Amino acid sequence: MINRVVIIGRITRDLELKKTNTGRAVISFTVACDNLAKDANGNKTASFIPVTAWNQPAEFLAKYAKKGSLVAVEGRLSQRTYQRKDGTNASVLEVIADTVNLLDSKSNGNSTNSNVDNSGYEEDKPSNADNDLIADLADDDLPF
Repeated sequence: MINRVVIIGRITRDLELKKTNTGRAVISFTVACDNLAKDANGNKTASFIPVTAWNQPAEFLAKYAKKGSLVAVEGRLSQRTYQRKDGTNASVLEVIADTVNLLDSKSNGNSTNSNVDNSGYEEDKPSNADNDLIADLADDDLPF
């Protein structure tokens, strides 16, 4: 069976690098990807895809990427469930990044790429407070 995903889009918010109890770097972010379909008024629509990067890709992103950066992410889909603070169950479908490339031009200050293999890692799950990946963005926060 194959579980591979490639997405290209813009990072929707500034990134924050976190460390697990074992010292592994992790960063969670959302990528906004334009859809081919338009809404009823003919306006562009977008999908907001949650992504998690571990170790070297996470450290690379924290150093070079920012809100609005154009990225190519390659990885796999992962579905996990957790219990919210109010006791209800939730399910998250996210991309676990194996490689991340910055696609911005040199004039935008981002010309570095990361082709770091992140497969075979031992996943540390973030705390439940970090699991709510639903973006609540105002129109002003959209990178396009």
